[in-house]
Amino acid sequence: SCLQTSLSIWGWGSLGLVLFLVTFGPFAIFYFAFYILCFVGGGFVVTLLFGKSNSEKYLEQCEHSFLPCTSVGIPKCIEEMKREVRPIKIDRRLTGANIIDEPLQQVIQFSLRDYVQYWYYTLSDDESFLLEIRQALQYALVQFSARSKETDWQPYFTTRLVDDFGTHLRVFRKAQQRIAEKGDQMKDQAEELVDTFFEVEVEMEKEVCRDLVCTSPKDEEGFLRDLCEVLLYILLPPGDFQNKIMRYFVREILSRGILLPLINQLSDPDYINQYVIWMIRDSNCNYEAFMNIIKLSDNIGELEAVKDKASEELQYLRSLDTAGDDINTIKNQINSLLYVIKVCDSRIQRLQSGKEIDTVKLAANFGKLCTVPLDHILVDNVALQFFMDYMQQTGGQAHLFFWMTVEGYRVTAQQQLEVLQSRQKDGKHQTNQTKGLLRAAAFGVYEQYLSEKASPRVNIDDNLVAKLAETLNHEDPTPEIFDDIQRKVYELMLRDERFYPSFKQNVLYVRMLAELDMLKDPSFRGSDDGEGESFNGSPTGSINLSLDDLSNGPSDETVQLHAYISDTGVCNDHGKTYALYAITVHRRNANSEEMWKTYRRYSDFHDFHMRITEQFENLANILKLPGKKTFNNMDREFLEKRKKDLNAYLQLLLNPEMMKASPALAHYVYDFLENKAYSKGKGDFARKMDTFVNPLRNSMRNVSNAVKSIPDSLAEGMTKMSDNMGKMSERLGQDIKQSFFKVPPLMQKTYSDPDHCRVAAPIDDNVDDNIPLRVMLLLMDEVFDLKERNQWLRRNIKNLLQQLIRATYGDTINRKIVDHVDWMTSPEQVADAVKRFRDAFWPNGILAETVPRRDKAIRMRTRVAGKTKLLEVMPDELKHIIGAETTRKGILRVFEMFQHSQLNKRMVYVFLERFLETLFPQNKFPELFNKLHSRSKQMQRYKQRLHSTQAPSLQK
Repeated sequence: SCLQTSLSIWGWGSLGLVLFLVTFGPFAIFYFAFYILCFVGGGFVVTLLFGKSNSEKYLEQCEHSFLPCTSVGIPKCIEEMKREVRPIKIDRRLTGANIIDEPLQQVIQFSLRDYVQYWYYTLSDDESFLLEIRQALQYALVQFSARSKETDWQPYFTTRLVDDFGTHLRVFRKAQQRIAEKGDQMKDQAEELVDTFFEVEVEMEKEVCRDLVCTSPKDEEGFLRDLCEVLLYILLPPGDFQNKIMRYFVREILSRGILLPLINQLSDPDYINQYVIWMIRDSNCNYEAFMNIIKLSDNIGELEAVKDKASEELQYLRSLDTAGDDINTIKNQINSLLYVIKVCDSRIQRLQSGKEIDTVKLAANFGKLCTVPLDHILVDNVALQFFMDYMQQTGGQAHLFFWMTVEGYRVTAQQQLEVLQSRQKDGKHQTNQTKGLLRAAAFGVYEQYLSEKASPRVNIDDNLVAKLAETLNHEDPTPEIFDDIQRKVYELMLRDERFYPSFKQNVLYVRMLAELDMLKDPSFRGSDDGEGESFNGSPTGSINLSLDDLSNGPSDETVQLHAYISDTGVCNDHGKTYALYAITVHRRNANSEEMWKTYRRYSDFHDFHMRITEQFENLANILKLPGKKTFNNMDREFLEKRKKDLNAYLQLLLNPEMMKASPALAHYVYDFLENKAYSKGKGDFARKMDTFVNPLRNSMRNVSNAVKSIPDSLAEGMTKMSDNMGKMSERLGQDIKQSFFKVPPLMQKTYSDPDHCRVAAPIDDNVDDNIPLRVMLLLMDEVFDLKERNQWLRRNIKNLLQQLIRATYGDTINRKIVDHVDWMTSPEQVADAVKRFRDAFWPNGILAETVPRRDKAIRMRTRVAGKTKLLEVMPDELKHIIGAETTRKGILRVFEMFQHSQLNKRMVYVFLERFLETLFPQNKFPELFNKLHSRSKQMQRYKQRLHSTQAPSLQK
């Protein structure tokens, strides 16, 4: 039945569908579906609209029934924003000095314009935020200015600044010494120097090391941000500092916009080199100093840069089309450039091969050096220091010290007797007292060096010693009482092979010549044609040029030299007139032939003649140089005659038989005829002895006397000298023993190694009005490394000058220092510094673009120029006091220190830290800097080493 029912349903349904389609058509089903959809959609829309209106009415009723009224602040805020912005009045006064405020306001305006406005205006047109930042900056500057006015800047500029620079130089010197001791040529020297520098710094500073700040840009930016935030905390009002947005903006402007670019510029070695050249721009460049720098340079980049520039100039000169007189000038310039290129090539080859030549050893092994007499050595403070060192090595120091003590006794006794005579004329009688003092001094000398108890004792004829003892016991002492024994001691030092003769063969003698700037072949200067350097196609010779060129002379026996004087002329140089002879030289060997011209004066011929006749005594009877003529020596006929005589001299000199008889003569001849400046060694020697040794002969006696007793003032000098006369010999003997025999004191003092502490540390506890001056003198030791060597006499001279200055001019110098510091901090100078800063960062009111790094060759040539300028500006008096070689090394060490940007940054940051410590003494900046630098890797390693060394002792 169920089956029948389902069949009937399907049957009736199918029948109804067929009838519907037949009646209404096939599309009726789609119309039907559409009608149904419209019905449903319409019902939904009606329901939605009705519900929305009812809901709004209900919500409105609820709002008035349950919620409080809307706050009036929001409408007022909206109304205030719609009004026009009223300008904020800012007080433009910052420091109280209009001359400073005007450029400072421009710096603030330019900073906001270029670091904030350019992006802020893309977000908002409201300037109130910018005005608030400007007001905060001005408030900080006002507070900074007020602190500056209350600060005493004299200790900072006269003590701390010098101390920090000297400490920085000491660390650099120690780092160089450690690298030299390692002798590792495989590592990067610059990188190793930086690492060693900061390693020495942490050993010296103990509590801080700045390696991360100076070597890591990321850590440097973080350090500056932290520092600027601390400064803003100090300078800004609490309300403004709590505004993080404004604080961060100001912090970034100060740290990354101003401080970081400024520090990078001040640390750039190329910028420092340019500034050095600008500072001494008025000094003329000296060819001798330039060639010295080339010869001493150990930087291949410098040598290649100079060589490339010389080659470029050489090509330009060869391309010129000249005739007449100009061609001689151009030829001379070409010869000069060729010589420079030759020197650079030779130096580069030696550096690349690693076979660096020690000029001192080379000079010691070549030929005969310049002879300095013993009497000159004894009166020259530089030469005497080296002779002291040698006499200490040979055990003859007692003889030298006795001679010096007697010199001091003689001068002092003469002065005392003169004072005694003058007082007797005035009716004052102190004869017995003065004679008693002289007797005590004479007995002191006798007991110190000649008695049986003397240690060490001067070994001299016993009869002379006994005669002296008898004289002291029975007669009044005179200034000449020790003269006989002193003369014997002098003869002993002069003749004994252990002393002066062997000293001339020792390396200390060669170093002494280098310090005296006499490391040349000996020759006399002075002739009838005036003084001055000879002119030729190359720069004037330097003290080391001949040393490097000695090995380049003709060693092949097949080399033939022919020379003749082709022309002569008269030159006028700075008012001095002299004759100049053009020598044409031909050199032939098996493979090549060369020809060149060189220019020599009569004084050069005379110099050369004296040299070879002193070296080869047999030539004195063969070679005859034309004689001098004092008047009318520029006459044309006389010059032609001299030209003929000098030609005959050259031909005889270059005779092959002459060369075979004296093979070593070829080196001298080649050096004389080579196309370079002719070095007049003994001429310089004679000139130097005339200029400073003779005056020092008298001043040296005063120095010896001043070592024992220096008056406190010029008015009371003679009186106090008389009072101290009795202890003269004893004090000198103790000083000598302490300096050379290293006699330990009775009670050892506990103090740290001065080389591992700050420069001014030894005098921090010494309250003295002349501390700034003493620190500057101490800085001299650091620059010229005087403490590393036996500088007994130099230190006595320095102490003499220091005490004389303190006694006579100390107050004046201090007053001048104070006045200079006041001038440096005056409104005019501060305004000038702000203007320079403004013009450097915003020239013509426009932000300066980043200056592209200069080409390496230009930077290298700038280095050479800077070193040349520094050597040229050094006064000769300084060389005479501490030695030419010591002066040269000290200046070049300081210059080399500035050639490392990381080390320059360290010095800049040290100056900045001391500046802030001085400006804010109550804010504990030292502890703050220690914390900021606490992440230093070198500091952590130092603490680990310190802990490891202390652990075993603690266990014991």
